[in-house]
Amino acid sequence: MGNTETQSRFTLAILTAVIILLVGTAGYSFIEGWDLLDSLYMTLITVATIGFGEIRPLSPAGRVFTIFIIVFGVGNAAYLVGQLSQMMVEVSLRKVMGRRKLEKQIRAIKDHYIICGYGRIGRIIAQEIADHNLPLVIVENFPEVIERVDEDGHLYIIGEATDDDNLVKAGIEQARCLISVVSSDADNVYIVLTARALNKDLFIVTRSSHENSVNKLERAGADKVISPYQIGARNMARTVLRPSVADFMESTGHGRGGLNLAMEEILVTPKSKLQNVTLKDSNIRRDLDLIVIAIKTNEGEMIFNLWASNPIQVGDTLIVVGHQDNMQKLEKLLGADTISLYPNRKETEIKTG
Repeated sequence: MGNTETQSRFTLAILTAVIILLVGTAGYSFIEGWDLLDSLYMTLITVATIGFGEIRPLSPAGRVFTIFIIVFGVGNAAYLVGQLSQMMVEVSLRKVMGRRKLEKQIRAIKDHYIICGYGRIGRIIAQEIADHNLPLVIVENFPEVIERVDEDGHLYIIGEATDDDNLVKAGIEQARCLISVVSSDADNVYIVLTARALNKDLFIVTRSSHENSVNKLERAGADKVISPYQIGARNMARTVLRPSVADFMESTGHGRGGLNLAMEEILVTPKSKLQNVTLKDSNIRRDLDLIVIAIKTNEGEMIFNLWASNPIQVGDTLIVVGHQDNMQKLEKLLGADTISLYPNRKETEIKTG
C-alpha cells in the first residue's frame, strides 16, 4: 500500500506516536505520581485534542510537560493522518491508472484467446496457452479469483462473462477463440450464444458437466464441447487397460518421463520454405527428428497413414510428434509465427494417405 517513500514516512510517524505515548505516560507518572492508566489516558486525550480537560489538577511542572506533549504529539498526529490520507489516495490512483493501462493493453491485442472462468480448469488452460506465448484475456467475476489471475500475470476483465459488454471489452470481435469453462452449463450456453452473435467466425470451445447439455451447447454455436469427467474417466481406463500407451500420451502431452516429447499442430503459411515439397524431400524426419503423423488440409480433410509422396501445401496443418526443442525450427521452415492451437472450423473428413 503506497510507494516505498510514503510507507517509510508512515512507519516513522507511527513509531514517533508510540514513543510520544510511552514518554507521556512515563512523564505524568514520574512528575505527578499518577498510576500508569491515568498517565496513558491523559497522554492520549492530549495528543488527540479531545478536550476533556485535566483528569487531575496538574502541577506547574506537569503543565510545562503537557505543553511539550501538545506541541510534539499533536503535530505528529496531524502528520500521521496526512500520510494515511496520501497513501489512500495513491492506492486509488494506482488502481485507476492500472485499470486504464490494462484496458489499453486489451484493446491493442487481436487474434487472442478469451477464457471465461478461472477455476481449476480455466487456470490450467490459461497456463498452457501462456506457455506458447499466445495472448489471452480472462473474464472472471469473483474478486478472490481475480487476485489469482493478477498474480499469474494474465490480462483480465472483471465481471460476468454472460454480460455482452464484458465480452466486448475482452475484444471478442478481434479474438480467434473463446473458451467457456464456467461451472454452470446454463451460463456456458448463454456465453456461447452471446459470443456466436458477436463474432460468427469465432472458434468456441466449452465444457459440459452433464451429457444432456452437449446438444444444447452445440446448437448454441459451440464448435467443440468437452466433458472433463468423460475425458478423465477415459484416461483412467486407458491407464489401467493400456498403461504403455497412457505413458506415451502423458509424455507427449506434458513432457514427463524424461522424453521431452510434444505433439503439436503447425500451420503451413505462404512464407513456408517447404510448400509443394513432398514429405520425403522435406527431410523433416532426418534433419529435425520429427514425425509427421497426419496432415489436415485447408479444406478440413484429415489425412493419416501418410506416404512419402504426400505434398506439403499452403493452408495445411501438420500434426507433428517429436522433441519440443525442434518444433520451433519446423515452425520457421513452415513460416508459422506461432503454433496453431485451434482447428479449422470446417468439418473434418478423415482419409488415409
